[in-house]
Amino acid sequence: MFVGTVAIGVAVWTAASNLPSFEELKASPNGQMIRVLAADGTEIVSIGPSFGDWLEHDEIPQVMKDAMIAVEDRRFESHFGIDPVGLTRAGYVAIQNYGTGKRMQGASTITQQLARNIFLSNSYTLARKGREAILAMALESKFSKDQILELYLNKVYFGGGAYGIDSASRKFFNHSANEISLAEAAIIAGLVKAPSRYSPTADAQAAVDRASVVLEVMQDAGAITAAQAAETRPAEVTLAPEGGQNSARYFTDWALPQLDMLIDEGNAPIEVWTTLDLTMQRAGTNAIKAHAPGGAQGALVSIDRDGAVRAMVGGTDYVTSNYNRATTAMRQPGSAWKLFVYMAALEAGYTNSDIVTDEPVTIAGWTPRNSGGRYAGDITLRTAFAYSKNTVAAQLGDDVGYGTIANMARRFGITTPIKTTPSMVLGASEVRVIDMTRAFAGVSQGGVAIEPYGISKVTTIDGEVLYQRKRSDPTVLVPPYVAAGITDLLQTAVNTGTGRAAQIGRPVAGKTGTTNSNKDGWFLGFSSGLTTGVWMGRDDAKAVGGLQGGRAPARAFADFMRVAVARRPVEEFDTEVVLPDWQLEPDEEAYFGDASDTYFVDENGNPIALGEGDFYDLDEPEYVEDEPRPQPQTLDERWIDRATGRRNDTDGEDSASASEPQDNDGDNDNNAPNRGQPESLLPNAVRQDGG
Repeated sequence: MFVGTVAIGVAVWTAASNLPSFEELKASPNGQMIRVLAADGTEIVSIGPSFGDWLEHDEIPQVMKDAMIAVEDRRFESHFGIDPVGLTRAGYVAIQNYGTGKRMQGASTITQQLARNIFLSNSYTLARKGREAILAMALESKFSKDQILELYLNKVYFGGGAYGIDSASRKFFNHSANEISLAEAAIIAGLVKAPSRYSPTADAQAAVDRASVVLEVMQDAGAITAAQAAETRPAEVTLAPEGGQNSARYFTDWALPQLDMLIDEGNAPIEVWTTLDLTMQRAGTNAIKAHAPGGAQGALVSIDRDGAVRAMVGGTDYVTSNYNRATTAMRQPGSAWKLFVYMAALEAGYTNSDIVTDEPVTIAGWTPRNSGGRYAGDITLRTAFAYSKNTVAAQLGDDVGYGTIANMARRFGITTPIKTTPSMVLGASEVRVIDMTRAFAGVSQGGVAIEPYGISKVTTIDGEVLYQRKRSDPTVLVPPYVAAGITDLLQTAVNTGTGRAAQIGRPVAGKTGTTNSNKDGWFLGFSSGLTTGVWMGRDDAKAVGGLQGGRAPARAFADFMRVAVARRPVEEFDTEVVLPDWQLEPDEEAYFGDASDTYFVDENGNPIALGEGDFYDLDEPEYVEDEPRPQPQTLDERWIDRATGRRNDTDGEDSASASEPQDNDGDNDNNAPNRGQPESLLPNAVRQDGG
């Protein structure tokens, strides 16, 4: 114990001698400042330290000091940086919970919290706790209690980017901390434990409930009387109107966590250049708000041809709900999933003009039905897709294989689990909006893989480039004829099919999606290099009356795209399908070709050298030089025997292997062997051109 005490004393003395001065600690940054910029350089949001005025110890209201000490460190005035009583209690609880997996009860003093905020990370390890304790005792040995409390109240994080009580008071109550009331002090003191959970702007009721706990603790500690606690009403506190929060925060919430994988800098202020287009973002927000049915939510993602995310809307109102339905929610895509079914069919050899039969079918006990229960009979593949015929999709899936369709979806970026049962062809597997939009973007780019990204560049405040996105080599997912074929189908679906509401006066290709009982409505499509996906539905997955992909989602898509592509040139789609050689129908004339290109080969494929007289009947007189050579009208069976080696020249007889030709009726006709037949039909003669 003596050696341990000496070692701790030396460690505390060493740490204290290396601590910055009080003025240096006051000037130290509270956290990393991140300035987020749109694609055009406009600031979207500033995340990180939000500074109010620095309040000296005697400027801080006593109710604020009392509230913070009561709830965070009741023995602050008496301990030496660590609280032996609190540590004993925490140790006892840890022994009780040993083996249960529960986290050790906290026993950090205000001084320990200050040491952690200034010098350490929030990782929960014994090594970090040991360093925290040493630094806390060093702080206590170097600074007074008033200085420690002043540093703490001006540096502690209260959520929403607010560091220090003045910043928090201005953010939540719209006035300086000099004017703070008891109820407001209770709310702010309650935030330290879990700033995001108890934030009054995120969950007002949770903040009020936590403030009530703080008041009870203050009464128990003797900081306030029972009468004061009873007459204080945290629920009646007037909160400042929430400002600066909009749907762009859905995008920043998705993009900024990616910084950990892009750069190592974690302290210096940085500027993050994103792909967001603020004009498109406003258009997307307005489109979702205008068309989402009452009680339903909506989401929108728009991706440029290189994968840059230009707009992202995760719900109808970020302030009300910051849950990002564009990147997190998993919902059934309905008929929008047929994109993968038909691409798999096209890759397997189907064409858009093939005739398929729209009729009731049952596959492995599953009987799909069309919307409205109508069946069209024999129709083209193009018509089946345009009118989203479920029975045809079911037959295609049964033919090409469910694993093949799942593989196609994986190729195009679907990351969620995929069912391989017959019903999967109608979108039984849940997907994310951003993944489905990515798949359609891949089709838009001719079957090339698209990777959505939101950060294009990261620099320091001084302009030093920390990260610059590089263009990756394209990965081809399907042959060009498959991409052209599915684009043709998608364009037909908008021009004449279920997606007519998505027309915007320029070429559009897309697909609707509606699930059972109208729980989900989708429209995904592309035009002028921009691909957009729209989803609508309720968070609790209850039915929404009248919700269909071809209605509200398609109209929201159209409203957004009219604005988004307004300054882009009109682009026609590449729908010219060039089929692979194995799928082409041969030209009948190729079986005959040009007679001058013909030569004969033996049974081993070697050319036969034809000499003089080879084209004459063997019974004809010999050829007389200087006389015109007569041209034969037909080839003789005996010449064929000789040319193919079937004739035995030594005995002048036909070989035993010679076979007699058959006429059209199948009977032998020995009196007129092959007379008058074209040479390409002669038995056992092989021509160069395949005849």
